[in-house]
Amino acid sequence: MRTAEPGTTPAGVPAARGASRGPAETPDAGPPPADSRTPGQPAGALGRPLPAAYPAPAGPGGPSAPAEPSAADGRAAQGDPLAVPASPRTGFAAPVDPGRWPGVAAVPRSSWARTAVTGALVRRALGGLPLRARFAGAEPVGLGGPLLEVRDPAAFHARIGAGGLVGFGESYMAGEWDAPDLVAALTVLAAHAADLVPAPLQRLRGLWAPRHPDTERNTPDGSRSNISRHYDLSNDLFALFLDDTLSYSSAVFRGFPATWDLLAAAQRRKVDRLLDLAGVGEGTRLLEIGTGWGELALRAAARGARVTSLTLSREQRALALERVRAAGLEDRVSIELCDYREARGTYDAVVSVEMIEAVGAEFWPVYFRTLDERLVPGGRVALQSITMPHERMLATRDTFTWIHKYVFPGGIIPSTEAIEDTARTHTRLRPARRDAFGAHYAETLRLWRERFTARAGELAALGFDETFRRLWTFYLAYCEAGFRAGYLDVQQYLFAKEHPAR
Repeated sequence: MRTAEPGTTPAGVPAARGASRGPAETPDAGPPPADSRTPGQPAGALGRPLPAAYPAPAGPGGPSAPAEPSAADGRAAQGDPLAVPASPRTGFAAPVDPGRWPGVAAVPRSSWARTAVTGALVRRALGGLPLRARFAGAEPVGLGGPLLEVRDPAAFHARIGAGGLVGFGESYMAGEWDAPDLVAALTVLAAHAADLVPAPLQRLRGLWAPRHPDTERNTPDGSRSNISRHYDLSNDLFALFLDDTLSYSSAVFRGFPATWDLLAAAQRRKVDRLLDLAGVGEGTRLLEIGTGWGELALRAAARGARVTSLTLSREQRALALERVRAAGLEDRVSIELCDYREARGTYDAVVSVEMIEAVGAEFWPVYFRTLDERLVPGGRVALQSITMPHERMLATRDTFTWIHKYVFPGGIIPSTEAIEDTARTHTRLRPARRDAFGAHYAETLRLWRERFTARAGELAALGFDETFRRLWTFYLAYCEAGFRAGYLDVQQYLFAKEHPAR
């Protein structure tokens, strides 16, 4: 195993062994995608309802029904000094629909004491960071740097006191705080994530941090629900900010800064690098776990491979099948609506791109055993995975966060130690190579975020409201910040399967 080495690309990611160097990167570099058109109505029907488990979108600017009065509202009306009533969010962003965004529409009930203690802890934490936090009606705190402006300190502190990271994100969705450079402010927070909560409270995390709902465990049924809540939102939504390859994972660039017109070529380079790692060529029997919208399957089939690709997303499968038909590759590509645990047959190679993050820690052994069981002796696995530091993974793996509630239910990002230890303990797969390229993901996310922002005016036609826009703006910026701070990384792994002992 070796990590990224110098000498093959300016941006620090080596070409896989056997990879051919492509032409100079231009928008047309490499073979064109099989289907580069914008996804159409059949696979992403406009106006259809979202899965029931996800808050349904609303048109922007529409009237919101008033929140139901709470017990705290009544106590506040009677002069109870410890009651901070739940209240609808108005005045900072577009009105929030309480039927669709109940966690955002009303500030959670919180005692005056809890809110005050939270406020003191927040100011203490921010005061030692290289940013400026400006609270309405108070002096700013911080050591200088990007601005974080809290427009409604009482609501901001009440949400964090009641919900931690969930409350922090919901407060942004409600418009109670903002930042002129959101990524810069979040990058500072990500770089100091381990120190934001005082050590005594860190040790008591199990008592105060919200836990994952049991309904979001990644059992076969749970996985179908979790995947659908994100990937079945709308193919047209993802087409707003993805390039023509419809790749929703980190690209590999030749150099920085990256530009939009080079993103599709960089995504193809990522795919080709994985296929080279796995040794995919003419006649290869390839299993792909996690189809996406089909780009990897198409490029593998173009090499002459026979591809079986598994997905749990009906929307992704529908569009991927369209692309396969358009490319005339139906005889080489099979896309199945199938859980990885239900896979059958044996293959010369397995490729899985940023799928392990959706597996769940308790099922990592099952996932790796599946890779092992489906692979012939001497076969190869190429795996791309987001990773985080091992100690932070251990500290936060049971914590339910804003990302879990609103973006990726059931997800957990592994560490490199967790990946390698699980493979070593439960399989005959042995890591032969590992290359890290987190800076490339930061650039990929920046391009997605800028594209999403530029096309945000089209969200209403797809049925998504202003609260959803702020949700996805925060999500993309939050992830980009994680990579820019070095809190997150992304790896390409090559695993080789040992021959059985004779």
